Amino acid sequence: MPKLFIDGVMLEAGDHQNLLQAVLSLGLDLPYFCWHPALHSVGACRQCAVKQFKDESDTKGRIVMACMTPATDGARISINDPEARAFRAGVIEWLMTNHPHDCPVCDEGGECHLQDMTLMSGHNYRRFRFPKRTFTNQYLGPFINHEMNRCITCYRCVRFYNDYAGGKDLGAFALRNQVYFGRTEEGTLENEFSGNLIEVCPTGVFTDKTFKSHYTRKWDLQSSPSICQHCSLGCNIAPGERYGVLRRIRNRYHHEINGYFLCDRGRFGYEFVNDAQRIRHAVVRSEERTDDRRMIPHEEALEMLKMLVLTSTHIAAIGSSRASVETNFALKTVADPGSYSSGTGRTERLLVKRCAEALRSSAVRKASIRDIEDADAVVVLGEDLTNTAPRMALAVRQASRARVLAQASKLGIPHWNDAAVRALEQDHKGPICIATVSHTKLDEIATHVSTGTADEIARMAWGASSMLDTSVAIVSDLSEESRRTAEAIAALLLHAERPVIIAGTSQKSETVIDAASALARACGAAAKKAGLAFVLPECNSMSAAFIDGVPVEEVASASAQKDLLILCEIDLYRLMNPTEVEQFLTGFRHVVVLDHTQTRTTEKADLVLPVASFAEGSGTLINNEGRAQRFFSVFPAADDMAESWRWIAGGLSVRTPDRMRPWNTLDDILRSIASAVPELSAIVRSAPGAGFTVEGLKIPRQTPGSSGRTAVRAHQTIHEWKPPVDIDSPLAYSMEGFQGQPPPSLTPFVWAPGWNSVQALTKYQTVAGGPLIGGSPGVKLLTEQTARTQASTAIPPKFIRRPDEYLTVFLHHIFGSEELSARAPGIRERSEAPYLGVSAEDAARLDLQPGALLTIEPSSGTGLALRLPCAIVPGLVSGVIGVPVGLAGLEMLHLQSPEWMKLRKDA
Repeated sequence: MPKLFIDGVMLEAGDHQNLLQAVLSLGLDLPYFCWHPALHSVGACRQCAVKQFKDESDTKGRIVMACMTPATDGARISINDPEARAFRAGVIEWLMTNHPHDCPVCDEGGECHLQDMTLMSGHNYRRFRFPKRTFTNQYLGPFINHEMNRCITCYRCVRFYNDYAGGKDLGAFALRNQVYFGRTEEGTLENEFSGNLIEVCPTGVFTDKTFKSHYTRKWDLQSSPSICQHCSLGCNIAPGERYGVLRRIRNRYHHEINGYFLCDRGRFGYEFVNDAQRIRHAVVRSEERTDDRRMIPHEEALEMLKMLVLTSTHIAAIGSSRASVETNFALKTVADPGSYSSGTGRTERLLVKRCAEALRSSAVRKASIRDIEDADAVVVLGEDLTNTAPRMALAVRQASRARVLAQASKLGIPHWNDAAVRALEQDHKGPICIATVSHTKLDEIATHVSTGTADEIARMAWGASSMLDTSVAIVSDLSEESRRTAEAIAALLLHAERPVIIAGTSQKSETVIDAASALARACGAAAKKAGLAFVLPECNSMSAAFIDGVPVEEVASASAQKDLLILCEIDLYRLMNPTEVEQFLTGFRHVVVLDHTQTRTTEKADLVLPVASFAEGSGTLINNEGRAQRFFSVFPAADDMAESWRWIAGGLSVRTPDRMRPWNTLDDILRSIASAVPELSAIVRSAPGAGFTVEGLKIPRQTPGSSGRTAVRAHQTIHEWKPPVDIDSPLAYSMEGFQGQPPPSLTPFVWAPGWNSVQALTKYQTVAGGPLIGGSPGVKLLTEQTARTQASTAIPPKFIRRPDEYLTVFLHHIFGSEELSARAPGIRERSEAPYLGVSAEDAARLDLQPGALLTIEPSSGTGLALRLPCAIVPGLVSGVIGVPVGLAGLEMLHLQSPEWMKLRKDA
C-alpha cells in the first residue's frame, strides 16, 4: 500500500486511489465539489487543491488538484500549506460571485455541501459588487424542482444523468462564461433515476419537489433505517418525518445493493403513506353484511378479533408479499393446518420457490447488485429490468463498461480518471446480452439483443447451455436469430471471469427460470462459476420460500367448515376477477381484513383493522438474493393503528395461550420465528435487538440540531413532552442519545462535524466509496445445499403463431405497475394510461393505428373480455399481445400465466 506524507505525517493509502480519495479515506478534511465516489474525477471545480512536493528537500512545491493526482508511494503533500489554503478560498470566492444570498429560504439549507465547503475553506466575505448572473428555471416534472441561479458549475448533474444513468434529455448549454444545466425545452425529466440529482447536486439547483409540497427544515426531520417497499431488491432508504407526516425518502448507502443511488419509484413512491385512503380506525360492518359501517376504538376491535378467533372452528389466513416476515409468520401460526397462503397464486408460488432452489445450488453464486456492477459479462433473460428492477438495470449499465476498464488498465489509465476513461469508451457496447419480449432501454448498451416469447427465450438459453455443457440436450430447431444469440451468449460466458445471469418472474414463466438456472450450471461445467440473480414480484416475495403455504386458490377448499378468513395487506381483486373474489369471500362466515390503505377487498370485510405502514412500524423483509433486512418505524403509529403481526398476536393469545409466549415486542416474535423455522434462525442477526445501546445510550432518530420536541406541540402546550418509547428497536424518537456512528443497520442519517450534507457518508466508510464500517446491513439466509426440488430439464416447444389468436406477454412499467407507489401523486402523473400492446407487423396486417380500440378475451372461453386502445410496442413479435401489468383499468384481466387470446378490432 502506498505510503503518503501528509503535512509531515506518514500515512498509508489504499491502492489505485487519487490523493482526494486517499485523504478522505484517512479521515482528513479537504473541500471538493465535482468529485463523487461513484462518478470519480474530472477536475472541473479546482476546489481540492493541495501542495505537492518532489521530495523532503523541496520547500516550494506546486499546487495540484488532489482528485486528478494519483496517490503514489512516497508522495508528499500539504493540505494546510498557506498557499493551498488561499487557493481553495479563492476558488470558493469565484464560485460564489453569482450564487444568491438565499440560504435561509433555500430548500438545501442545513444539508448543503456548498455551505460546508465554504466554511471549510475559510471564505466568509464577498467582495463581488456587480449584478449577478441570473437564469430562467424550467419545469422538470413532478419530482424535481429547478433553481439554476444556485449552480456552481460542478458538472455532477450531467455526469450522473447522462454518463452514469444513460439519460438523454439533460445537458450543459454554454455561452461565454455562462453554463446552463437543463433541457432543450421544459418538460419532465425522462430518466428513471432523475431523483438522484437531488443528492448528487452539491447545492440547491435540483431539489425534491414532493418534499417542497410539505416542507420542513432538514434538521427537524426524524429519520430511521428502512427498506424500500416497491420492488424485490431491498434497497436501503432513510425516510424523513415531521408532525406525523412522511415527507421524503433519501438514499441509505448499502455497498452490496443500492450503493449511492435509488430509482424514482423508490424515492418518490412513499406518498401512499400520506394518502387520503389510509385506514386510521377500525371499522365494523353490520351482521347483515350491508353497507352499514361504523368506526370502533382499538380496544373494542381487538376484543372483537379475539372473540372471532376464539369462537371459530376453522381459521384460514392469506398473507402478502408486501407484508413483513413477522406478519406472514403470525398468520401461518393462527391459521389451521393447510389453510394459510402467502398471498400468491399457484404460478407465482411455484416461480418463487424455483428461484430460491436455484440460488441454493452450490454450482452458482448468489449475485448482489454490486456483483452485477463488477461483472465482465451479463445475460438478461426475459426481464425488462428498467421497469421491474430499476436499480439492477443501473448496475447492468456499469457492467457494460467492463471491457473499457480492462483496456484502460492495460494502457495505464487509472479508473478514477473518468474523463480519460470516457474518452476511451466512445460508443463502446457490451459485454451484455439481452433477450426479452420487447425492446428495453438497456438494449442501447448491449452487444446482442433478441426478442421473443418467454418459451423462445428459454429455448435460446437452453441452446447456449448445450454449447457450454455437452451433457445438455441440443435444441435442434432453433430459429436463425435464436441460434445466433445462443452462440453469442455461449461465447460471452466462456470468455468471462465474473459472468452474471439475470432472470425473473415478470413473464410468469417457469421455463425461463429453469433455463437461466441451467445456463448458470453450464458455466460451471465450463469452469466458470456464474452469478445468478432473480427479479421477484414484490418486496417480500422471497419470504414465501421460507414460510410456505398453499396457493390462494386452495385456501377456500382447505376445509369444509369455513368460519373465519383473515386477509392481511392484500387486495384479492389484484389476483382474481371480481366474480371469483366475491364467491371466495362469501364462502366464509366472517372476513377480517388488515391493511393500511382502502382497497376493494377492505370494502367486503366484516371487520377492518388499521395497519401501520413501513414508516410507522418495524419488521423484516427478505430480498431477491435471500438477504434478510430490518426496517424500523420513522414515527410511532397514530390513532388506532398497529403492525399487522401485533393485531394477530392479540387474537392468537386466546387461541393457543398454552403453546406460545406472548409476542409483546419485535424481538419476541423474531425468537419464535427463529425457533419454528430453522432456515430463518439467522433472522435475529439482521439487526441488533431492542436492548442494544452504545455507551448505555439509544440511537437518536433526529440530528443534534433538531428544534426539539416542544416546538412540535407548541399549539397544544409549551411544556416539554416525553418522547414515545420504542420497545421494538434501539432507536429513540428524539435527538437525545449516542452521537457517534451506530452500526450500519441502525444508522438513520449520516452526519459528521463540518459535514452536514450526504457527503458525510465518507466518514462512515472503510474507504471513501467503499463498504461501511461494520459491514453491510442484513444477513443472507439462502444457504448452499442440495436442491430439494429438481429443476425441470424439459425444453419448451417452438412458438407457432395461431391464426386469429394471440399469446399474452406481460409488459411492466416502473410507474404504475407496483401497487403502493401507484397511489403517490407524482407517480400517478408519470403512469401510463392502460393499453394493449401489439407488434408493428400485426398492426400493419390488421390495419391498426395507435389508439385504435381492441377487445381481447381468453380463447378458452373462461375469463372476462377487455376493451382498450392499442399501442405499437417495438420488439414484440408477431402473434403476441402485450398486457401491461398493474395499470389502472386492467384489474379485470387476471392471468396467472401466458394465455391465448382472441382479438377483434372495434369500429
